[in-house]
Amino acid sequence: MTAAARATDLSKIYGEGETRVVALDAVSVEFRTAEFTAIMGPSGSGKSTLMHCMAGLDTVSAGSATIGGTELSSLKDKQLTQLRRDKIGFVFQAFNLLPTLSAAENITLPMDIAGRKPDKEWLDRIVETVGLSGRLKHRPSQLSGGQQQRVAVARALASKPEIIFADEPTGNLDSRSGAEILGFLRNSVRELGRTVVMVTHDPVAASYADRVVFLADGRIVDELYGPTAESVLERMAGFDTKGRTS
Repeated sequence: MTAAARATDLSKIYGEGETRVVALDAVSVEFRTAEFTAIMGPSGSGKSTLMHCMAGLDTVSAGSATIGGTELSSLKDKQLTQLRRDKIGFVFQAFNLLPTLSAAENITLPMDIAGRKPDKEWLDRIVETVGLSGRLKHRPSQLSGGQQQRVAVARALASKPEIIFADEPTGNLDSRSGAEILGFLRNSVRELGRTVVMVTHDPVAASYADRVVFLADGRIVDELYGPTAESVLERMAGFDTKGRTS
């Protein structure tokens, strides 16, 4: 299976001297095409930093991050912006919808800004997958939190990105809405062939993934295939408060 994204000896360091913090310490990991990976770890383990570096939202201090074979540090700002627009989808804990636009307009907004026409057949398939067919004319204020996050997921999928990065996508949702969003992300992998990388602290959310990668102290310390909530909790219990295996 090919890699949609890859980190090779990736390090991220903030500050200097006494304020120096190593957020990522020579991390190497692949995110394979059409696979759903969850990233987990204690607070401060580097999981969000890894996602931001892989998505081109933050620069790396050493090593490399590649998307679809393109090394991000080799790109100029304009090229990086274009790559994020064309090859990466984002889903965040905050829905980040424009309140004056309808659901349909929010979904196609990135493509509208880029001057690109959406693929209608693909768009219809996404809307059906996330169950928004009857809500496209509604503005965010007329939608529930779960429905707003469905719009955000549809927006992330609409441009046919090679990879979708989701940062705590169910953090602002109740358990039922959260389960629906996780189901949609999983379906986007299994039915639409997308690649999803999700940062989460929730073992139940992680159980929707094909694989869980565990970080501690800026390093990958374990991974788990075919996770269940119970098996994730068991692995997490193997780390002490500093994140090291006990």
